[in-house]
Amino acid sequence: MSPLEIGALLGIVTVLLLATGIPIAFGLGIVAIGFLVVFEGFDSLSILGETFFSGLAEFSLVSIPMFIVMGAAVAASPAGRDLYEALDRWLNRVPGGLIMSNLGACSIFAALSGSSPATCAAIGKMGIPEMRKRGVPDQLATGAIAAGGTLGILIPPSVTMIVYGIATETSIGRLFIAGILPGLMLTGLFMAWSIFYAWRSGHGLENAKRRYSLREKLELAPKVVPFLLIIVGILYVLYGGVATPSEAAGVGAMFCLLLVIVIYRMWRPRQIWAVFSTSTRESVMIMMIIAASELLSYTLSSLFVTQSIAEWIASLGLNPWALMGVINLFLLVAGFFLP
Repeated sequence: MSPLEIGALLGIVTVLLLATGIPIAFGLGIVAIGFLVVFEGFDSLSILGETFFSGLAEFSLVSIPMFIVMGAAVAASPAGRDLYEALDRWLNRVPGGLIMSNLGACSIFAALSGSSPATCAAIGKMGIPEMRKRGVPDQLATGAIAAGGTLGILIPPSVTMIVYGIATETSIGRLFIAGILPGLMLTGLFMAWSIFYAWRSGHGLENAKRRYSLREKLELAPKVVPFLLIIVGILYVLYGGVATPSEAAGVGAMFCLLLVIVIYRMWRPRQIWAVFSTSTRESVMIMMIIAASELLSYTLSSLFVTQSIAEWIASLGLNPWALMGVINLFLLVAGFFLP
């Protein structure tokens, strides 16, 4: 078989294996080892141990568990509730403002937690019932929460950007800065569409009866603003060259833990243990995926699949924009199966 045919077969087998529900790290590892044994024999396995652990030798990977601790601390606290309520107090008299409150709360909470499921759970359990009371149809209410939760990938700090930056040897600080504008644009577009839909359909335009005074609107600021300052501070130290991503992540995790302990009284050992337990599970999962991806990358290179694909793309004579379109199309399809 030619390298391109091997690459196509490897891609199909990987997709089919992941479709069975097997953990991603195990699926990638099984495919990598299986193809090496079939096409190069058992002797090729001698270097797999070194390859596996070399994928975890990057110092920048230290930032991943730190950012996960930061997100787990926020997700375990009532910060999502306070964030949602704070935005609702400012926007509750605006037609369609309740939808905007949910989207804004989702975008900020997703940036802090880095977890779409945690965002949907934290904001959705308060936002969806309230939107139903105000006449917002379920498809718009749940859609706003689901769309807002996905913004955590774009709005920094983002664990996904860290993994991508390490894999492609791209500056993590610049990736964070590059994600701000698209993240804010998507948030604005989500809000604009929600308001337009509510105005056109007449759903969710009922204004809240209660009016909040300026003092009530600012009441939750001491609980919400410190978390926003952490995001701004991380971006500043990264873009200003003050600290590395690992150092910024460590400081951010420490401050988030201190905030939830001081503001929300989460000082019991059981609560702290839950934060670190969740963080450990997520960190190990991501590290295993990175290591297994390194194995798969070695397999593709050893079987000359990577080189053949590069030569094939170069032979197409595509201009830079067309090539970018092909790459984005591939990422779109691959994103259906790999988060």
